[in-house]
Amino acid sequence: MKTLEQTVAQHREEWAERSRAQQQLEIENNEAVAKLYGLEDEVSSHVPLERVSLTNNSAFRWPNKTPEQRDVLFTESSILDLISYAVGCMFGRYSLDVPGLVLADQGSTLQDYLVKVPSPSFSPDVDNVIPFVDDGWFEDDIVERFRKFLRTAFGAEHFEANLRFVEESLGVKTIRDYFISKFNPSGRSIAKSKFYDDHLQRYKKRPIYWMFSSPKGSFNALIYLHRYTQSTVSTVLNEYLREYRAKLEIALSHAEEAAAGGASAKDQKEADQLRAVLAELRDYEHDVLYPLATEQIEIDLDDGVKVNYPKFYPAVRTVKGLETADG
Repeated sequence: MKTLEQTVAQHREEWAERSRAQQQLEIENNEAVAKLYGLEDEVSSHVPLERVSLTNNSAFRWPNKTPEQRDVLFTESSILDLISYAVGCMFGRYSLDVPGLVLADQGSTLQDYLVKVPSPSFSPDVDNVIPFVDDGWFEDDIVERFRKFLRTAFGAEHFEANLRFVEESLGVKTIRDYFISKFNPSGRSIAKSKFYDDHLQRYKKRPIYWMFSSPKGSFNALIYLHRYTQSTVSTVLNEYLREYRAKLEIALSHAEEAAAGGASAKDQKEADQLRAVLAELRDYEHDVLYPLATEQIEIDLDDGVKVNYPKFYPAVRTVKGLETADG
């Protein structure tokens, strides 16, 4: 089996060939029209590759870049497409085993998926909730699921090389940094997801995956809109947020024991950070997620994301343009 790097290189060359072939067709078309009107000597029939408007024509997409820069950008774009597809497979929107959309209707279930894909090589998430948290607190979080997808889709033989290629193409140290990373504006530690930024851009701020997120992003969980049910928020609360809090409380207990025994400044700082995160999560649960779960909100996909998304504020990440149902 080819490595992912080899596969992307082949994909890039195939699109380059298609773009050159389309360029030639457009030139021939111009020549035919010019000949028909007797303008061969007056009108140029040449079509620059930069004007051949194919989606994956690198010259058209990045006309002001060098060929080398275009190759880098094409590779990054391909990896972003792959990750978006991978997350789709995680939720059952797509499948490695059949082409096209699988689950894309309101209220779609795992059983609906299994009717169409009885023996999936890569199974979708059972409860339609995938946690995005730091440090791998969940065995089935987004990072572990992506690693499994990469092994399944491209084989275990080149897994480590493929993962490094993904990370290098995205310009991140680890794949977890792409899905969830921390930064400190004005001294406040906040977690953000580059993946979700890219998802919002891909779907023009009408996301099909919704990110439940605490105020500073210490807890995040992704759901697929088309598999949403009235119990989905309760699942986020009971199976993920509360479980995460419980794990952090155990970690804090250990950190406090270490501090009491004369721990280092680093250990004390870790304990302080855990207390701050737990305070954030308690407020998020008590003031936001629990009240929302009790509402058991109904949605109608025919109303669109613009109407439905604001119903879940402030439990979900703020999206500019979706602050209210009126946008």
